[in-house]
Amino acid sequence: MSAQNIHIDSYERNWMIFSFVLLVLFATAVSVAAFGMGIEVPAPEQRVDPNTVATDPNSPWSNPGLREISAGKYDAYILARAIPNWEYLPREMTVPAGSSVSFYVTSSDVQHGFMIQNTNANFMVLPGQVSKLTVTFDKAGTYNFICTEFCGSGHGVMYGAITVTP
Repeated sequence: MSAQNIHIDSYERNWMIFSFVLLVLFATAVSVAAFGMGIEVPAPEQRVDPNTVATDPNSPWSNPGLREISAGKYDAYILARAIPNWEYLPREMTVPAGSSVSFYVTSSDVQHGFMIQNTNANFMVLPGQVSKLTVTFDKAGTYNFICTEFCGSGHGVMYGAITVTP
């Protein structure tokens, strides 16, 4: 059996080269974002019962808020809920500049989103799942956080703020 030469038109060859170059560019962009810029996809930290997460005395979301772990390191336990008031609890927090804050966010009812403006913090908040992401606030100012998933008629009023003091 003899080998045959396969003819590929230059038009097809150019499209194959273009597709390969585009694939390499996309892979490079994802690699640079993941490793060079520190962009990461938040993974579920733990599971909770959405029916009791806000009332269980052993749950940190029964008294949501900011807790100082050590100098410059904080844990923020945030509860997103549509009922009764379409809100994040707590709605406001204050930390000094240079602080690292680990956000532990969950929902007691429906799917929400959580995005801190002017940072790379943005993730989904699902009932029964705790999403965790750590952000270092180097610059003083106010960083608003908002709900990024349409969760119902009060979605537009789900917001809060992190004040970073000098």
